[in-house]
Amino acid sequence: MPTTDSVLPLHRLTTAEPAPPRRTTLPDGTPAWHFSRYTDVRFVINHATFQRDAPPAPDDDITNLVDAPDAVANVHDDQHLRLRRAIQRAFSPRAIARMAPWVAAVVDQLLDALVDHGSPTDLVTHYTQPLPIAVMRRLTGVHDVDNARLLHWAEHAFAGATTDLAKTTDATQEFTEFTIKLLDERRHTPGPDLVSSLVQATDEEGGITEPQLVNLVSTLVVGGHDTAMTMLSNSLLYLLGERPEVWARLGSDEAAARLLTERMLHLIPLGDPDERPNPLRAGEDIDVGGVTVRAGEIVVVDRAAANRDPAVFSDDPFSDLFAPLESPTLAFGGGRHYCPGTWLARTELHLGLHRLAARLPGLRLTTSDDAVEWRLGTITRSPLHLPATW
Repeated sequence: MPTTDSVLPLHRLTTAEPAPPRRTTLPDGTPAWHFSRYTDVRFVINHATFQRDAPPAPDDDITNLVDAPDAVANVHDDQHLRLRRAIQRAFSPRAIARMAPWVAAVVDQLLDALVDHGSPTDLVTHYTQPLPIAVMRRLTGVHDVDNARLLHWAEHAFAGATTDLAKTTDATQEFTEFTIKLLDERRHTPGPDLVSSLVQATDEEGGITEPQLVNLVSTLVVGGHDTAMTMLSNSLLYLLGERPEVWARLGSDEAAARLLTERMLHLIPLGDPDERPNPLRAGEDIDVGGVTVRAGEIVVVDRAAANRDPAVFSDDPFSDLFAPLESPTLAFGGGRHYCPGTWLARTELHLGLHRLAARLPGLRLTTSDDAVEWRLGTITRSPLHLPATW
C-alpha cells in the first residue's frame, strides 16, 4: 500500500516523554498499565512474570505469523522454553560471528552487481531487498523460490490490520503448505542448513508441536529478510538524506561502523511504535516503578520513549552517531521477549552499511525523504524505492 501522504520518515517520529507509570485504556477498551521510563520498561520486558496476553482463539481471524497462537512469543512456560532452546544455538552471538565471513561475501557479490549495473540505481531493488533475502537463502537452504514469491509471502505473513484478509488467508495457506513440504524434505534429507538443524533440535527436544515448528520456520524464512531490509533501507534514507558527513568515516572505520549500527537500531524503529501495543499480562502481584501491578492485569510498554529517556541517554541522541550507547537498547525487547534474530540483524546492517560506504564513497540519494513512497500495510515500513547515484 504505497503512499506519500503524511507519512513521516521513521527517524523523524517524535516520542512521548518518559513518565511514571499510569493507567491507560487499550483500543478495545481493556484497562492497562502504561510504562515508558527506561528502567521500568527494561524491568517489565526482562521479568518472567510478564507474558504476551492470551493469543486469539484458533477460530479467530489471524492476520500474521506473530499473532498466531503457535508463534514463539505466544506460547508460555515449558513450551516457550523448548522453542527457545531449539533456536538459541543457531542465533547466539558466537554462531553469528562464524557466519560473518559469508554474510560479507554476500554483501560483496551484491556490491559487484550494483557497480556493474551502474549509476543511477534504486538501492532498494538492487541492494537492501536482495541482500537479506540472499543471506536467508543460504541460512535456510531455500533456493527454489524466487524473490517475488518470498516477498509476497512476507507481505502477508506480517500483515497489518488494513491488509485484505482474503488475500492474506490465501497467501498464508500457500506459505504454510510450502513450509510443511520443506520440513518433510529436511527430515528425510537433512543438510547443513538452519531448517535441518531446527528439525533435528525440535525432534530431540520433544514436546514441540508440528504447528509450532511450522510457524517458527515460516517466521525465519521471511522474517529475517523483512527485518533486515527494513532496517537497512530506513538507515540509508537517514544517513544519505540527512547525515552525509558521516559517510566517509562509516566506510573507512569498521569499529566506528559497529557503533553507528547500534545507534541506527536504537533510534530508528521498524514501524510506527503506536500501532502495535503488544500487551503483556502479569502472572503475579509485582511492584514496578512505584506502583503495584496485580496478577492478571495488562501492561503495555513504550520502548521508543524508553530508548530516548533523558535520565539514561543523551538529550540529543542523533548528535554523535559514533558514540557508544549509554545503556543497552530496548529495540529488540528483552528476556523471553528478546528477538532471537538480533545478532544476525546487527551483522547484516553493520556489514551492509560499512561495505557500501567503503565501495561507493560518493553515493547520494536523488530524492528527498519527503518524496519517498512507503511500503505500508505490514507491521514494519520502509521506502519502496531509494533512487541514488554516485
